[in-house]
Amino acid sequence: RRFNFDYINLGFSGNAKGELCRALPQKKCCAQALCFGILLYCNTFTPEKIKIVTECQEFAAALPKLFKRAFNVEFDQIKTGSGGKQSFLVEDENTLALILDSYGFDPEQMLSLHVNLSVLEEECCRVSFLRGAFLVGGSVTDPEKGYHLEMSTTHQSVARETNALAQEALGFYPKIAHRGGGSVLYLKQSDQISDFLTLLGAPVAAMGIM
Repeated sequence: RRFNFDYINLGFSGNAKGELCRALPQKKCCAQALCFGILLYCNTFTPEKIKIVTECQEFAAALPKLFKRAFNVEFDQIKTGSGGKQSFLVEDENTLALILDSYGFDPEQMLSLHVNLSVLEEECCRVSFLRGAFLVGGSVTDPEKGYHLEMSTTHQSVARETNALAQEALGFYPKIAHRGGGSVLYLKQSDQISDFLTLLGAPVAAMGIM
């Protein structure tokens, strides 16, 4: 049990995300699906700008490789802020158009974001999408303090559609709450949190929950 104790001391949520970043998707479709989850749960995703902010160093290191594999593009800027937060920015018009087109979005008619299921036809792609959503918009509480996993997005339709994907993959629905103008999907049962982390590809974190 000692490895669980050390794992928790390093920051349970951060370590779970680090575990998920150790193996990037090899298939382009899964890389794009993972990026889709990231973009729908990140700070800003519009036809004019993408902004992804993270405190997780492993995730920050993986992001440029992931976007290169998914779209063969690079970020316009990478900034380091206070507290070790890193911001990844895309503002180039052609790069934005390429990314939007990959998900079937028309910049001229992009009134609201949604999960384009045609991008997630394969089971591996649906899992990759959920992994991306958790990496940028999720957190999981140290199990010594309680059981709580959540993923937050500013797009209500995205939350509902992600909920349906999670139910299909796991056999149960996360609950949805509204907070600060956004939507939060959350789990509070230890077995459900463990199953979700296992599905995403974080078995060590799942064992920590159990």
